[in-house]
Amino acid sequence: MDSYRLSESALFYSLGHDAAVAGRKRDGACAGRSTRLHTPCSTRAHTALLMILTLRDMSLGWLGRVAGYLGLVVCSGCGQERSLESFGGPTMGSHYAVVYAHGTGQPDSEVLHREVDAILGELDQQMSLWRSDSDIAQFNSLPANSCQTVPAPILQLVRFGDYLARESNGAFDVTVEPLMELWGFSPDSVPREPPTRKELESVRAQVGYRGLRIDVQRLCKTSDVRVDLNSIAAGYAVDRIGERLEALGLRDYLVQVNGELKTRGRKPDGAPWRVTLELPQNEHQAQQKVFALRNNSVSTSNDHSPVFGGVRHQGSRTLDATSGTPVNHGLVSVTVIHPSALMADGLSSLLLILGPERGWNYAQEHQIAAFFVIRADKRFIIHSNASFDRLVTEQPL
Repeated sequence: MDSYRLSESALFYSLGHDAAVAGRKRDGACAGRSTRLHTPCSTRAHTALLMILTLRDMSLGWLGRVAGYLGLVVCSGCGQERSLESFGGPTMGSHYAVVYAHGTGQPDSEVLHREVDAILGELDQQMSLWRSDSDIAQFNSLPANSCQTVPAPILQLVRFGDYLARESNGAFDVTVEPLMELWGFSPDSVPREPPTRKELESVRAQVGYRGLRIDVQRLCKTSDVRVDLNSIAAGYAVDRIGERLEALGLRDYLVQVNGELKTRGRKPDGAPWRVTLELPQNEHQAQQKVFALRNNSVSTSNDHSPVFGGVRHQGSRTLDATSGTPVNHGLVSVTVIHPSALMADGLSSLLLILGPERGWNYAQEHQIAAFFVIRADKRFIIHSNASFDRLVTEQPL
């Protein structure tokens, strides 16, 4: 997830009982950069939706050709007596999907699709960095010592970003985008050599969460900073969609936006929603662990190697905003389970930046349900804490 970019998702739709799979992986898409959905993708009963939430821009040999060294697979099941419905499409530079159990008297998929599309469209107008007319783009264009009235969701995410920044002593920072661009880690960046110390010092002056403050309904900047909420916008979107679905009477659903996932209730046959962790043993072998997920959210944040001068290098694309440089630790993936998708999203980002020791200790101290994948030479060390294990019920493959 770079400094705190979320794992991209590839959606594979398995239609009918023969489970023929076709799909496409988006490579290098940017969380938070929105593409509006125009064409509905809806299927009804006897249709299984298989979503593989993968790592972006893999560089680990065979692992880049499969689901990724820590993927999430969600199986909805087939042949149910109750109707199982789904729709989805592109959003935030990646994909979203909604799968739900449809009962008598509940809205049909077209109504739900419009409601979800309206939420995503609203967030796009507010937070997209690809739209010059978005609220956040207009704020970013203001000079230092300026204020702008912004929608409540932006203020909520800025407050949450401030919390994560303080918890990490500034390592997590929603104003880090200039550093991402400098290192060539942004989607629009041109591959380049590592920056010089002089370049780094110059750009670091444009980064700092303390340069933001909130004045009632206004967002203010005391220095020339830019806000990028990509790292936590998807989790927020999942929570908003879930709230709307429940307000419309749905009690059993799965929502995924840009790799952030939330489940409520059960599948139409009464079985739980199932999530599969693909666990790497080394660069050539992996195992799978399937567990039930009910009334919780899951987020995976991950890291991958940078490209300098067109050549891939060993190292990290996860930036520590305090130093302005990539982190130097072996933590390559963190999965967090939490009732709130926003919290799971932000906490998985936070733990990834903190690293295998500080991140693990933070998760233990705050009882965060966490699952770590750590690179050690050519193998991987995988471990979860007791908080994580208590929330999962292992299922047969």
